[in-house]
Amino acid sequence: MIKIMIERHIAPTLEIPYEERARNVLQTAVKSPGFISGETYRNAQDPNHRFLISTWRSLADWKRWESSLERRVMMEPLFPMMDREERITTLEFS
Repeated sequence: MIKIMIERHIAPTLEIPYEERARNVLQTAVKSPGFISGETYRNAQDPNHRFLISTWRSLADWKRWESSLERRVMMEPLFPMMDREERITTLEFS
């Protein structure tokens, strides 16, 4: 099992449209083979700084979803809402 941490910073005033679209992406990821769970967090000191932590059965499952056309299409409207590039970190249990 692996965890993927996606870090995003949302441009001011775009929080609500971002939340709606990001929720749709996560709901679609749930149906992807190997997806186990997902949680979203907001930085307590910066409400526009968001984290998504998802658990996947394997790195191959995550990579398949990450590079899928479905994810790319769903993410396209989210990218302009971010004022920084998203950061993706792969975490392994130790």
